[in-house]
Amino acid sequence: MDSKDLLLDLYGRIPDAVHAAVDGLDDETLAARLDPGANSIAWLVWHLARVQDDHVSEVAGTEQTWVADGWARRFALPFADGETGYGFSAEQVGQVRVGADLLAGYLDAVHQRTTGYLAGLSAADLDRVVDVRWDPPVTLGVRLVSVADDDLEHAAQAAYVRGVLERTAAARD
Repeated sequence: MDSKDLLLDLYGRIPDAVHAAVDGLDDETLAARLDPGANSIAWLVWHLARVQDDHVSEVAGTEQTWVADGWARRFALPFADGETGYGFSAEQVGQVRVGADLLAGYLDAVHQRTTGYLAGLSAADLDRVVDVRWDPPVTLGVRLVSVADDDLEHAAQAAYVRGVLERTAAARD
């Protein structure tokens, strides 16, 4: 197996984890927070898709799916199109109130673009420096692994929040 195939496998796990976290949930559950400062499932999924879209589009030299395919308009969030959720306040997190189909649809569109990009990479491409603000500078391979790692962590957080909310609802019934 070559590095491209490893990356395709790694990124292929993200949509499955996200769909498991959001499918079948209503808007209220997606927006629920375990405490006032916590992230909601909706924010976690929106953020992980935005980060993947932002970072992969940057290294690929393409426009983000968010804007190019009209997802920013469909979501109609009160943020600038370039926002990814990084550094958001608790109030801003609470403003991400969208449905499961929209969240999953956007992630699926980002995933399709990402895998198209990954499929064209060679092992030598992964050594290209993409960010010199760090010491050592960040290579394409490191950036791609970092994005996938971050996405999977956020998907796991969304699954955890879903589990807590479902157990809490069951205990009330």
